[in-house]
Amino acid sequence: MSRQPPVDLQMSSMKNPSPLATTPVSSSGVGGGFGQSGGFTPVFETSPQVSPANSRRPSISGIQAPVPRRLSEVASGRPSFSSQQATPQTQQPGMQRQVSYFSGGDGNPPPGTGGSVVGGYGGASLSRRGSTASHMSSGPRPIQRQDYSGPTTPSLLSRAGSPTLPLGNDHTQAPRAYFEGSGGFSGLDGNRELRQGQFIGSLDCGTTSTRFIIFDKRAKIIAEHQTEFEQILPHAGWHEHDPEALVDAMTECINKSVEKLEWMGWSRKSIKGIGITNQRETTVCWSRKTGKPLCNAIVWDDSRTLGVVREYEKKLEEEGLDIDDEEEDLHGVPEDVEIGTGGEEAATGIPLSTYFSAIKLRWMLDHNRDVHEAHEDDDLMFGTVDTWLVYALTGREQGGLHIMDVTNASRTLLISLKTLQWHPPLLRFFGIKPSVLPKIVSSSEIYGTISERCETSLTSVPIAGIVGDQQAALVGNKCLRKGEAKCTYGTGAFVLFNTGEECVRSNYGLISTVAFQAGPDAKPVYALEGSIAVAGSAIKWLRDQINMIEESSDMDILAGSVSDTGGVYFVTAFSGLLAPYWDREASGTIIGLTSYTTSAHIARATLEAVCFQSRAVLDVIEKESNTKCETLKVDGGVTNSDLAMQLQANIGGFNVARPAMRESTALGSALLAASALKLFGWDLSKPETLADVNTAGVHIFEPELPEKERVRAIKGWEKAVNRARKWHEEGDEEEEEERYEEERGLSRLPSREH
Repeated sequence: MSRQPPVDLQMSSMKNPSPLATTPVSSSGVGGGFGQSGGFTPVFETSPQVSPANSRRPSISGIQAPVPRRLSEVASGRPSFSSQQATPQTQQPGMQRQVSYFSGGDGNPPPGTGGSVVGGYGGASLSRRGSTASHMSSGPRPIQRQDYSGPTTPSLLSRAGSPTLPLGNDHTQAPRAYFEGSGGFSGLDGNRELRQGQFIGSLDCGTTSTRFIIFDKRAKIIAEHQTEFEQILPHAGWHEHDPEALVDAMTECINKSVEKLEWMGWSRKSIKGIGITNQRETTVCWSRKTGKPLCNAIVWDDSRTLGVVREYEKKLEEEGLDIDDEEEDLHGVPEDVEIGTGGEEAATGIPLSTYFSAIKLRWMLDHNRDVHEAHEDDDLMFGTVDTWLVYALTGREQGGLHIMDVTNASRTLLISLKTLQWHPPLLRFFGIKPSVLPKIVSSSEIYGTISERCETSLTSVPIAGIVGDQQAALVGNKCLRKGEAKCTYGTGAFVLFNTGEECVRSNYGLISTVAFQAGPDAKPVYALEGSIAVAGSAIKWLRDQINMIEESSDMDILAGSVSDTGGVYFVTAFSGLLAPYWDREASGTIIGLTSYTTSAHIARATLEAVCFQSRAVLDVIEKESNTKCETLKVDGGVTNSDLAMQLQANIGGFNVARPAMRESTALGSALLAASALKLFGWDLSKPETLADVNTAGVHIFEPELPEKERVRAIKGWEKAVNRARKWHEEGDEEEEEERYEEERGLSRLPSREH
């Protein structure tokens, strides 16, 4: 590939080098060395300082007397990490003045720190112990929020930079004049006539939150609303969602967004259609008769199904798949069809893993009596989140559509990638009746309209695009040509590489998947995918389980206060490792700890972990495609961190292109829906028709780490991964799962016929 960025990146008005490249790169530290000798100075476009009123977490500034989390804080009287500094900053007794942790008083690193920050208010100690002799201690001390005086840092758990709002700047939102009529109308007027426009809506149901965004023809955000929903974690490795909570979140986001649109002076009829994108693999079961869920949905990263995977691996080895040449969907599929990623004869393109929907559905059939009986009585309806939401939007048991698009269907382990239809040999293999399955549809067509039963503000508006979230991000980043790649850093991280109309089989652990199908008669576009289970969820873990940070926006403050990880590596294998390692026995591991290590080093190692895994996936993609990645397009919540993106460029050895408007997932489903409706002239088969879409404000992060140090750091990461692999012995977790299932009344049902 050329070193020049893609054409659409060349249009950027912000195509300057990273703002982090202001000082020489540190050559010290293992698994670190990716920062500057003077620490990290974040530069962000904009982000609210205070958590919004309806945020799940309390506003930092609203905490008058935070309750200490650690005994050392009780003893020393020091406030917790999340305490916000006063404005203006008040001096503490005995402290001369505030000095930024990221620089000395003159903007340079504090003397004698070697690039690691140890000072704060003059010569005062920052030891947690509050000892009078603590000033004699050596080594870094983790920064506290009240000691930080730099720019506002963004959320790393929202694609847009805050829990409820997109990054509000000229690149992401339409100018104010756009919302004013020729007569000087503004949204504050009491008497008004709502104007007619042309907009496209996108419903984005992620793993932790749902958002509805209204775009114009240039992908400017006109209005949006986001809300979180409950994460049900009943047992180690189990992750569930209440399907009705997903519907409630969807309804709230649509109605609130429309309310904001009308407040701005636009009629709701300006929304000509909606697209839907969703967390993939998450499995939902409901009753055909009642239209209500039979149990909680099992989320994509749930790992309770390890025993099911082992059972079917054994069955596949001993029995293989029963193939009938006369079956309709077998056009051109060889007799020795296999499940897996390797070889030209693999049917599904994906391996047997806890990750995929068929395994989750099989567990439900085996352990939940309501699901089992509904299956036997032909009352069961199965789907992924897109299927469930469309069913709810179109009337449920009163005529609701039961459909699934090809991108979500390709993640079930139940279709042939050659025919894009449900594959009877796979249904027999897993013991699943065809009656439970939705109709497979393309990613871009008019499926139906929103029913008044759903109680939204968009009754009768057409639903015209459906796509899994990672494929949506590929489309939203306009990676429509063969050889283009993107990485989304959300709850997990997902690298997709467009392989065009050829379904490329991976021999190195990547997943062959459908990227999108731009219409019922269009040829499908395929992709190679590397799925990383843990990205933003590791930051959430530091916040919610470990209490290392109070808000995800604290990550850049903490991780940026040291210039490297001090030799620490964090293998975030909370439920095993996905691509390219595929080790379900791997365990989360923090290695390289010494008495020098602080929470700041662990925070930085958490960001680096995502970058190392993304690099490992791209190494495989380069090997299999014989194409070197020069520029990686990125989106997702973690990309709000300049530090994380500079680390990715350094570790990867390639440019990282981050757009100002990072709602690429929502934009992808909007592009597909608008294309089906022939809106704005958008046509996915003609990428040139999208030339004006989301082109402003692309920021390029360039590698700053010498190749020798990059190779050394990657070698250290691989050593850490090897330590984490095969940690759990086969059978140990299954016994624990069986005990828990028995306690909850979810023991395996006594009989089953396949």
